[in-house]
Amino acid sequence: LYIYVFSFFGDDSATKIRKQVKKTNLFAGFLYLCVATSKLCVEFFIMIRNMDNEQRIARAVELFKMGYNCAQSVTAAFADEYGYTEEQALKMSASFGGGIGRMRETCGAACGMFILAGLETGCVDPDDRQGKADNYAKMKKLAGEFREKNGSLICAELLGLRERKPQVPTPEQRTESYYMKRPCVKMVETAARIWANRKDLQ
Repeated sequence: LYIYVFSFFGDDSATKIRKQVKKTNLFAGFLYLCVATSKLCVEFFIMIRNMDNEQRIARAVELFKMGYNCAQSVTAAFADEYGYTEEQALKMSASFGGGIGRMRETCGAACGMFILAGLETGCVDPDDRQGKADNYAKMKKLAGEFREKNGSLICAELLGLRERKPQVPTPEQRTESYYMKRPCVKMVETAARIWANRKDLQ
């Protein structure tokens, strides 16, 4: 046990456990070990989860910089958690980029979160009113967090467009200037981080 604790958490934690066992009787020492190791295991799994979350957030940003739209990038970074392949995720979210079909409506990155919310808590029973309510409540929290962090949910407002002029369906070419003038990378990262930390939302 000493070697196990030392391997993951360093000498300090392992030494404390070893000293405590020496100070107490065997039964008390055993109880202490159970409590101490369970706490350490929880911390260890939280650490692993956080590492996985950071990798998924980085993957979302990477996908966007590869040329996928904002909704695709967020959705595809997490879709495997729900049994979907990356290709399936890219297809199911393809139409939501550019503020839904490049109409500059609801931000595609936020839409990516909403798609994931459906995969996680979506209701499949038409008579399940509570299931619908739970899903809508999650959506409201996600939308509120995104709006609070970015000032809006609307693509046109996030891009600083004063007027919602008709947009051609052809997306702009991804160049260095494209990424410099647009906040989209930040929106993708923010949406991915909100989703990764969704269990912390009040």
